[in-house]
Amino acid sequence: MSMTDPVADMLTRIRNGIMVGREAVNIPSSRIKIGIAKVLKEEGFINDFKEIPDEKQGVLRVYLKYGQLNQKVISYIKRESKPGKRIYKGVEDIGKVLNGIGISIFSTSKGILSNKECRAQNIGGEHICTVW
Repeated sequence: MSMTDPVADMLTRIRNGIMVGREAVNIPSSRIKIGIAKVLKEEGFINDFKEIPDEKQGVLRVYLKYGQLNQKVISYIKRESKPGKRIYKGVEDIGKVLNGIGISIFSTSKGILSNKECRAQNIGGEHICTVW
């Protein structure tokens, strides 16, 4: 069975791992997923990630982050642009998420960037997901 939306699968694995309190989740690797993991790490939503090679496409292991009292750092993660309905935003349409507490992740001509980086570099792109 083929997967129609691998990015949504990644976000669901992260969401499910956080709900059950996992330390890490394994996700089939791809360049866009690695880019999303880099942005999540830079913005402080995950501890780390590691690429593990195997015979097929490789595995991306994402180490989830929790607070001192085991509270969830990611309380909301949602796929915005879907295969059936792509959502593109220009730089003037990219705003803050929860007054800067959350982030939006965009696929741009410069790679996978957060909403803050998109505004700083003055570029728009496809709205992949929203996290807070």
